[in-house]
Amino acid sequence: MTATAPTAPVSLAAAVPTTPGTRAPGQRLSTANAGPRPSVVGFGTATPANSYTQREMLELFGIEDPRIRSVFLNSAIERRYLTLPPELADGTRKTETQGELLAKHKEQGIRTGREALETALKRAGLALSDVGYLCCVTTTGLLTPGFSAHLVKDAGLPVSTGRLDVVGMGCNAGLNAMAAVASWSAANPGQAAVMVCAEVCSAAYVFDGTMRTSVVNSLFGDGAAAVVMVTDPAGTAHAAHGAHATQTAEADEAAPVGTVLKAASRIITEAVDAMRYDWDDEQGKFSFFLDRDVPYVVGANAEEVVDRLLGGTGLERADIDHWLVHSGGKKVIDSVKVNLGLSTYALRHTTGVLRDYGNLSSGSFLFSYERLMEEGRVRHGDYGVLMTMGPGSTIETALVQW
Repeated sequence: MTATAPTAPVSLAAAVPTTPGTRAPGQRLSTANAGPRPSVVGFGTATPANSYTQREMLELFGIEDPRIRSVFLNSAIERRYLTLPPELADGTRKTETQGELLAKHKEQGIRTGREALETALKRAGLALSDVGYLCCVTTTGLLTPGFSAHLVKDAGLPVSTGRLDVVGMGCNAGLNAMAAVASWSAANPGQAAVMVCAEVCSAAYVFDGTMRTSVVNSLFGDGAAAVVMVTDPAGTAHAAHGAHATQTAEADEAAPVGTVLKAASRIITEAVDAMRYDWDDEQGKFSFFLDRDVPYVVGANAEEVVDRLLGGTGLERADIDHWLVHSGGKKVIDSVKVNLGLSTYALRHTTGVLRDYGNLSSGSFLFSYERLMEEGRVRHGDYGVLMTMGPGSTIETALVQW
């Protein structure tokens, strides 16, 4: 199928409460005049086979510098899934070339991306043959043709699938791509559109013993995440999609489906170089850089973009039932928490994903989404805010209702 040109991003029309802060628990706002909206009908995640604690990483690489050990052990991260360099005969780890890192990026990205894709389709009650559009996201390597072409071939998606690859946008890119997928879905009601975030952060590491690279090496993990979006032509939250769907009224009641209502972005141009992935001549490979002030820059701008997201909806922050924020790091999460006045409980999935996986780049917020849905606390009518942050410096947000 050839991709139809995207429509304008969906937004809340006039069907919103006129008095902020007065929504009864579980109340679902009427969207009768808003037209069909794209809904997340399936989601899935995947990781490499091997995981390591922070202390194990220090021992594997023989790191003795107390400053670097402190960065690893005070990161609020317990374990990460990684594809480490091969072990040499003397017990040390091989120094991988840029070519070997790109090969790792391709191999692991395709494997985990396919697994996340298949899990998401299974949850949606759909088959590979039902996919009409595929958007793949990555920052951890350059690949041409991109992951979308490789997944069509490797997973057996229809060769007519419309495709888009979003490369190099960083940790915020999941919501950027999700907006494109939602637009395609809205323009093609009844057809399945899929986003796959495939990040192999261990293919983007430089081991040079500096504090700059050590901060990066202590933070990121490997993983892929996928979502399936369908816009019901009838305008309801969702219905049975395709011959393989098995959803019933009872299942619908037990598993609310998230519908995308609105998005808002903020690029902090004065901090455009605060997060970047560029060439290191000395190491002969790409290297990621994080400015020490990134958490404070992101936190200071979070309030403005969330207020714009909720602007015109009649909703206030107190009306948001679920917050799914990118697991960017302990200081980033704390800064967002303070500036938005959020509780520790509100960010439990954000901090839980950081603890168990590290920063998974563009797909981190979807790992939190999966945990929220599996928790079983989401009710029909609940509102959620999705937030990602990354190079630019950029904050992306989306408003969802279940």
